[in-house]
Amino acid sequence: MSRPVPNPGILDIAPYTPGKSPVPEPGRKVFKLSANETPLGPSPRAIEAYKQVADHLEDYPEGTSRVLREAIGRAFGLDPDRIICGAGSDEILNLLAHTYLSQGDEAISTAHGFLVYPIATMANGAKNVVVPETDYTADVDAILARVTPRTKLVWLANPNNPTGTYLPFNEVKRLRAGLPGHVLLVLDAAYSDYVSRNDYELGIELVATTENTVMTHTFSKIHGLAALRIGWMFGPAHIVDAVNRIRGPFNVSTAAMNAAVAAIEDTAHIQMSKAHTEKWRNWLTEEISKLGLKVTPSVANFVLIHFPTDKGRTSAEADAYLTKRGLVLRALNNYGLPHALRMTIGTEEANRLVVEGLRDFMAGK
Repeated sequence: MSRPVPNPGILDIAPYTPGKSPVPEPGRKVFKLSANETPLGPSPRAIEAYKQVADHLEDYPEGTSRVLREAIGRAFGLDPDRIICGAGSDEILNLLAHTYLSQGDEAISTAHGFLVYPIATMANGAKNVVVPETDYTADVDAILARVTPRTKLVWLANPNNPTGTYLPFNEVKRLRAGLPGHVLLVLDAAYSDYVSRNDYELGIELVATTENTVMTHTFSKIHGLAALRIGWMFGPAHIVDAVNRIRGPFNVSTAAMNAAVAAIEDTAHIQMSKAHTEKWRNWLTEEISKLGLKVTPSVANFVLIHFPTDKGRTSAEADAYLTKRGLVLRALNNYGLPHALRMTIGTEEANRLVVEGLRDFMAGK
């Protein structure tokens, strides 16, 4: 019996695997630290804006996300006409791939880059070219060395998930200058709100001064709106025009739009979230390092913890040990990091419990 056959390459794609969710058990408190969710939740203003939509669920959303684009424009000093909103930045990444990649093309990503990049690339018939990193950080020279006449797009998460590392702005500019003009550079700035480094820039300047660079962002991280699936892109007018031609007309819900406007305008909540992350990221890095475990320096809202390979001390054993204590971290086999766990910065209670759990694990208790 005949049946529909997927396009070439589709069945070669490894499905995206999210961080595991905890299984509640009677009498045990569980902390989910596997999905880079903010422990402080969204702004109360965002929650209220979301609730106000409930009386008008019969109405279609405004199709261009105008109100949200204008709010983003005010917050970042951008032209709203050069902004596109989507159902999470994931949708925008896929729209970019669909717009600029086809059979026989190549797109470059780094060894431990976000898993959506190869999915978006291969879903459009293009080849996913993976380049090595240096100290878990994107390497500009390695990327440029893999560029061929077939290269059409370069994916760069800055900061990167799951490593937490970043490229200084001068390196990003060097990358852009070294790429051919027809190659689209996609700067994924999902974690940029957590960065406090003088040599970092989320990509706005490059987008504003070139015709072949875009920057994507999300409301899922510091704004705490992951459940609403909302992200955005700032790009040159010709790229915005092209992507808008295939974007769904009502791809962002009214509830998501209104909540996101309220969230981006609540700067006090944003600063509180950033300060909490910085305090506990520094504390976790120091305390975990004291246990003899290596922690990759992070500028995001998570830390990458490396474990030895000898029996009794592996990342898989640590993962199982912590899970039994109700502490759920992210295993990273699918990111090519089988000996590491990623931990989202949690509440004070969660952070202290993880350090206590790791101390007992390393001591063989």
